[in-house]
Amino acid sequence: MAGALEGLRVLDFTQMMNGPFGTMLLADFGADVIKVEPPEGDTMRKTGETFLGDDAVYFLTLNRNKRSVVIDLTTPEGQATAHELAAQVDIVVENFRPGVAEKLGIDYDTLKPLNPRMIYCSTSAFGRVGPDSKRPGMDPVVQAMSGIMQLTGDEATGPLKTGMPYSDLITPLLSTIGVLAALQARNKSGRGQRVDLSMLDATIFSMIPRDAYYFATGETPGRIGNAHWQIVPYNTYRTADDRHIMIIAHTDKFWQALTAALEAPELAGDPRFASKDGRLAHRELVDSGVAAAFAKKPMAYWDAKLLAAGVMYSPVLTFPEVFEDPRVQRDLVVEVDHPVAGVFKLITNPIRLSENPPSTRLAPPVLGQHTAEVLAEFGIAAATPKPAHS
Repeated sequence: MAGALEGLRVLDFTQMMNGPFGTMLLADFGADVIKVEPPEGDTMRKTGETFLGDDAVYFLTLNRNKRSVVIDLTTPEGQATAHELAAQVDIVVENFRPGVAEKLGIDYDTLKPLNPRMIYCSTSAFGRVGPDSKRPGMDPVVQAMSGIMQLTGDEATGPLKTGMPYSDLITPLLSTIGVLAALQARNKSGRGQRVDLSMLDATIFSMIPRDAYYFATGETPGRIGNAHWQIVPYNTYRTADDRHIMIIAHTDKFWQALTAALEAPELAGDPRFASKDGRLAHRELVDSGVAAAFAKKPMAYWDAKLLAAGVMYSPVLTFPEVFEDPRVQRDLVVEVDHPVAGVFKLITNPIRLSENPPSTRLAPPVLGQHTAEVLAEFGIAAATPKPAHS
């Protein structure tokens, strides 16, 4: 079954995380993504402490379905090769700090005359203009500058970053939408265009609706951990066997279901807690009462009771519980056979299309694995370093 983006060629100059994640999404839907790497390889190949074969698992997670071509963009010969490739592709993607693409001869103004139909996508930490544009920046720095870190944690912890690289993920999700919108526009006009997005802007945008609270009140939402400033109960609670459970009762219906399952008549019958406003006004009393009830029994007991009662809840699952779940194994976990690392597991693309679903076709490439193959396909004389592996 053909991928939805089959026939599209993507020239991928990105490294590290936010760029490669975006180009992987395109590759999952069938685009031919040609990953251009310097002779030493994408920095992510050697980042972190966990390796399979020669490459870090970080790299392997982000670069399936791509072909690797080694080009030294610091040389005139390498830049000439990049220009020949760019002239024949549909999409070019880069995530260098502003000014670097110009130095390497692969900036939008240089490549556009070579290929007027080209979609050129740039992502950066802080945008292409302004006093912060040339600053180095990675995910935690962007989280701090965006305000999202100020929202995370509680008064005891102080500001916290999220448990995963949030800014590195929301940016490519949004930039990929921009690329697909530009492709649709090209279908009508025949002309390409530039897609530009900063990690900072993407992260600020994603804080909706917290922005509305600030604009309406002039106040910053407080850090209240797993709780919610407008809903009670909305929190995690500890069970008798030292597990945690997430509970949301945002309507009277869900509050009644929760109190019935908790076998807590003192909560169900208290008139102060009968309405959403009442529960909000007595947050500490509600939270302490719910916490006391959950502390009486182990997780397995509450799991069965809450499920039967139709409560909105979930145990806070461990990684083994998440990744060994039969549904996750069936729908999300795939195995790939890598020429060096051997067989290992990846999380596949979760988007479902009935006619053109995404797929995991190629293992993440070895550095330079496809240099000769790609240059031959594009009719380019091989003037770049030989592949590290044939």
